[in-house]
Amino acid sequence: MTLVPTNPMNKVLMAVLIFQAICCGLAIPGMIQVASVSVALAFTLGGLVLLLCLAAAGTLRRPFGWPLAWASQVACIALGFMVDTMFAVGAMFLLLFVLAFVLGKKLESRTVG
Repeated sequence: MTLVPTNPMNKVLMAVLIFQAICCGLAIPGMIQVASVSVALAFTLGGLVLLLCLAAAGTLRRPFGWPLAWASQVACIALGFMVDTMFAVGAMFLLLFVLAFVLGKKLESRTVG
């Protein structure tokens, strides 16, 4: 489940991961204010998912970046267990990520064939 490093959709996928990291960071105040999660737990969980998204975006053109990218999708949705709205936000980012990935695969098949 990877794309060729020269695929132009890699940049789109990196952008999706960066915006996802921003939303995971913005989930921290939501966890504290809306869901009454402790400040330490909110910063720990939100910060870890934020860093995972940024690490995935930075290493997406390398083989180990792809497992990080897919794990960040799961982790973003898992933040929904802390604050419910992250289920919807995570699902939207997963949809964007999958759509960009599928389009990238179509681009690869056109250039090969």
